[in-house]
Order: sequence, then C-alpha cells, then structure tokens
Amino acid sequence: MQRYFLQSPFDEEGNATITGDDSKHIVRVMRMTIDDDIIAVTNGEAFVSTIKEILPDGVLIQRKEAALQANEMPVKVTIACGLPKGDKLDLIVQKGTELGMVGVFPFQAERSIVKWDDKKGDKKVERLRKIAKEAAEQCHRTVIPEVRNPFSVKQLIAESENFDVLLFADEEDAKSGVPHKISDRLKNVHHDQTVLVVFGPEGGLSRTEAETLRSAGFLPIALGPRILRTETAPLYLLSAMSYEFE
Repeated sequence: MQRYFLQSPFDEEGNATITGDDSKHIVRVMRMTIDDDIIAVTNGEAFVSTIKEILPDGVLIQRKEAALQANEMPVKVTIACGLPKGDKLDLIVQKGTELGMVGVFPFQAERSIVKWDDKKGDKKVERLRKIAKEAAEQCHRTVIPEVRNPFSVKQLIAESENFDVLLFADEEDAKSGVPHKISDRLKNVHHDQTVLVVFGPEGGLSRTEAETLRSAGFLPIALGPRILRTETAPLYLLSAMSYEFE
C-alpha cells in the first residue's frame, strides 16, 4: 500500500488533504480513485486511510483505522559525515534512511575535497530532503530523517550538546592493539537515547579533528580491520545498531 507523509495533521473528524506532488502522484501516477486506500503518516504515526474525494488541488482522505505498529529503530541515530565527493551523500541519505537513521549532518572536514557552494547549497539540501522523504515512504518509515545544511566542526560540536551519546569512527583506533569495538560501545546505549556518530570524508578525519572530538566528549569506535569507503562506514554502523537493538 502506497505511503504518504501529510503536511497537515488529521482534523477532529479524521480528515486530511494531500496536496502538491503527492496528490499528483496519487491521481496521475498511481491512478487511484475514490474508496482506494493509502497509508497516511503524521506526527510519527501511520494510518490506513481512504480516498474520499479528488479535488482540483488535492486529495481528501479519511482516517480508517487505529495507528499501525511503529517500525522505527528504538535508538535515535544521527549521522554526521564529512562532505564526500560526487553523489556519495545522496547514497548515504537514501540508504541511511532505509537503515533507520533519524538525521544526517554534513560538515566541512579538513580532508573534504568538495567545497560547499552556498549559492547552490539550498537546492542540494532540498534534493537530499526529497531523497530522504522518498526513501522513508519506500521502506515504510514514520519519520523522515532530518537533513541539515553543512556545519563547520565547531558548529557540529555545539550541536552535539543535544545528544545523549557521542561517537566517532577512528581509523587509528581500529589499528591499535585494543580497538573499541562497536559492540562494546553499544553496551552503554539504551532505548530512546539520541546518538550522534561522526564519520570523516575520503581520507578520514585528521588527527586534529579526532582530538578535538575527543576533547568535546566523543568516544572513538573501530569499524573492523578493513578500511571502509566514506559512504560505506555509516551504513556499516547503522546495520550493527539495527542488529543490536532490533
């Protein structure tokens, strides 16, 4: 059953109107009509809903049943990734959404080859948010991950004060004689906590950045003995967390 995120919640009678691209998708692409059912998501809950009327500028639906069972990861994980090359950020957003992350914070790292263009940045972020929305619909999420404009490392550390658990992927930690395994770090993470995990761009985090993160309370984690690509590392971590908590 097709899933759509509502821009406005249901009213007291259980009615809501879907507008914009989603309404066009319902009518023109899916070719749905009156009495067809969809899943409508609002405020973190999903409801089977019935199409009651096709309007000139939208689709009127009515909530049909109680909320469906939620399928969000019990730990709220946000990924902070050093700006990567090409379309790797698109991949991180799409697959990270499928794997349960609740947000992605790009940041300008010392080794980021890409330099963020503020003039084109809004369009890039808008595209990433659309990717997150479509992925959330496809994998039946009840939350669309938050995609933020790129941070500096200083801004990222300031933002980290809003999280319960702070981690960063460290290649040097992985090479040490006693690496901090993901499984060991996750022993101290509990349901409903918020977790921020930092990953470097191609080439990883610089030692200066690693020490800055340590000083700010971030704990290093090792992602195994192999060197992972910048777009692979966050997905590896999210998969491990899904195994641990789901």
